[in-house]
Amino acid sequence: MMTPRNHGTAGVMPELAAAGAFVAGLAAQDFGALGGALAGGACLRALLPSGLREWAGARAIADRFARGFGDTKDFELIEAAVGEVGGRLHLHWRLRLRAERLGSGWFTVEQQAFADTDENGRIARLDLLCTGYRPEGGHD
Repeated sequence: MMTPRNHGTAGVMPELAAAGAFVAGLAAQDFGALGGALAGGACLRALLPSGLREWAGARAIADRFARGFGDTKDFELIEAAVGEVGGRLHLHWRLRLRAERLGSGWFTVEQQAFADTDENGRIARLDLLCTGYRPEGGHD
């Protein structure tokens, strides 16, 4: 159920369509589509294993996701969900990938994000928590 409580920008209700487009772009490794779900002045605040990082602008955020999840040998979306919690979008995804830059074998990464949308329904703010690339055992 959507609630009108203001926990972000402009007091608008979150747009599930933007969250779905963001996750679909990630799943397809279509970082242009992922960026299209973001407001031009969007802000990403991410707690990564290396510490807190921030990016501003749809292009910079899409480029960050491309660096993290592009250029892979294999890439699989294991699970994803989009919903609403307390007036904010909730996005979750778990990916499985192989990439030369990570070393041999498969890696799993899971991310949880909470987002706010702007008056045009695009994601304006994204707060993200990441597991980092976790090596899998027993998979070739």
